[in-house]
Amino acid sequence: MKIAVLNFSGNVGKSTVAKHLLLPRIPGSNLISVESINSDGNDGDTVRGKEFGALSEQLMTINNAVVDVGSSNVEDFMRLMKMFRGSHDDFDLFVVPTVREAKQLSDTMSTIGALGAMGVESKKIRVIFNRVDVEQSVEDAFYPLFAFHKDTNSFTLRPKAAIHFSELYQRLGVNHLTIPGILGDTTDYKEVLQNAKTSEAKQAAAARISMKRLALSAQANLDSVFASVVTRA
Repeated sequence: MKIAVLNFSGNVGKSTVAKHLLLPRIPGSNLISVESINSDGNDGDTVRGKEFGALSEQLMTINNAVVDVGSSNVEDFMRLMKMFRGSHDDFDLFVVPTVREAKQLSDTMSTIGALGAMGVESKKIRVIFNRVDVEQSVEDAFYPLFAFHKDTNSFTLRPKAAIHFSELYQRLGVNHLTIPGILGDTTDYKEVLQNAKTSEAKQAAAARISMKRLALSAQANLDSVFASVVTRA
């Protein structure tokens, strides 16, 4: 399966969706980041936004990929996709993460419109609601997007595709960790905490205990979102 993660707007959680939702749940998948400039700390391959031809050829040679398109590169990405006519068919899904802020919702609708104008079928355009409070009604928080869907039916909208807000995602980035890595760590941090001799060591052990608790909740949430967005036809 080959999935592009994109939105004209920044700060919607594209990297969270690519790295923590999709990549761990698509066996053997490659993470490809499309950025204007190669950036340090990327977990996969990085290509420049204008190197679409090379990217398209690379996608033809692999079975599974998650392509994280930086917001500053989406317009180039789509323009070049039009130039390589039919290249949008190389992707099984276009995932568009969004948050509830007005600008991001407006950009999300513009992204969906641009994909549709290119000929991408509505069933291949999937929206993911990001940073949603557990007690929040998705339909209320993202009302403009639901109204847009009712008017156009130009994309696939599933209310269960909601990533709950968690401070874990920020911690993962700062500490260069992944959810599977945290959950797979068999270290007994409670014992480490009890035996710690310094306040710094105690704080570090307590932080790992806290992150594991958050990771358990996040894993269950992401499993549900993946099943809603990707597993269902």
